[in-house]
Amino acid sequence: MSIVPSTSIASRVEELDALDAILPFDRRDQLAVLLTDDDVATLKHLASEGMGENTLRALASDLGYLEAWCQLATGAPLPWPAPEGLLLKFVAHHLWDPVKRAEDPTHGMPAEVEAGLRAERLLRASGPHAPGTVRRRLTSWSILTRWQGLTGAFGAPSLKSALRLAVKASNRPRQRKSRQAVTVDVLVQLLATCAGDRLVDRRDRALLLLAFASGGRRRSEVAGLRVEDLHDEEPVRADPSDKTSPPLPCLSIRLGRTKTTSADDDAHVILIGRPVTALKSWLTEAQIKEGPVFRRIDQWGNVDRRALTPQSVTLMLKSRCKQASLDPALFSAHGLRSGYLTEAANRGIPLLEAMQQSLHKSVTQASSYYNNAERKNGRAARLIV
Repeated sequence: MSIVPSTSIASRVEELDALDAILPFDRRDQLAVLLTDDDVATLKHLASEGMGENTLRALASDLGYLEAWCQLATGAPLPWPAPEGLLLKFVAHHLWDPVKRAEDPTHGMPAEVEAGLRAERLLRASGPHAPGTVRRRLTSWSILTRWQGLTGAFGAPSLKSALRLAVKASNRPRQRKSRQAVTVDVLVQLLATCAGDRLVDRRDRALLLLAFASGGRRRSEVAGLRVEDLHDEEPVRADPSDKTSPPLPCLSIRLGRTKTTSADDDAHVILIGRPVTALKSWLTEAQIKEGPVFRRIDQWGNVDRRALTPQSVTLMLKSRCKQASLDPALFSAHGLRSGYLTEAANRGIPLLEAMQQSLHKSVTQASSYYNNAERKNGRAARLIV
């Protein structure tokens, strides 16, 4: 990788510091080396245009990787727009056939490129990349190209064909975001580990209940939740068909911009009953009246002003899994999302009703959880038992 003048690096560190509220990277110094002045200017422009924080983080991370890979693979910075040949090279370096690699060491990513990326701690995979990762980085590349007012070759038939053939050749099974779903039986075990009165117990209890009951919220949505997004609603009956059933507290949660909605969509979900009680208990005890809902707590029990990061949500869930004698490797924060839909399917709740709460845009994606539940509960798999 070419040596960048230290004055340029120091300048980019300062520029990235200005984006710290949006890009809270612990890799700031590394990004300052990897990115060019134009790259940092593009990121600042995207931030000023209101690009979502999670999208901007992903774009910055992908851009850093692309710059490092291009320098190692070609000896030059990332060109704008990227020529079709460079896009094809990227696919060839990241999606390759392990069987052919065993026969021909030159197949796939060159050894010197791989070594350079590992030295920068940008490459950890020992085999071909996941197709989803490659597609995401190509998408980021395309987005950044368009935002610079340029047109790339991302829709070229040769690239589409190369992707299709490379995915087929890699023969890599699709990995679940969470190997096991956090269904109610699992959730009960996790909640049992945070049944105490410590602030951290109250926070984790409220977070788990809210994330699950509000439709299986993504970790970024939970981490980004603010008190200003919570709105008290009129209590509702435990049994809507029985006017004598006890009333339950009700909240509406405005989510704003999510993975599948924009800030203008006014996406919101409803929280009822026990999760509302747990959430208000946490906010009261932590004396949080504005700003982030779920915050860091130091070792002495002091509540920080800063919000939890999405990664912290996953780490918390894994920690609670360990305390509940569950294998943390089997669960991630996404398990709350898949668990919500799996539980809804098991209880016979109509798919479209569940999607109103989960805010899934794709019926195909949401229905996969229902199809799995039906297959497990159906007779077709029980011909011989």
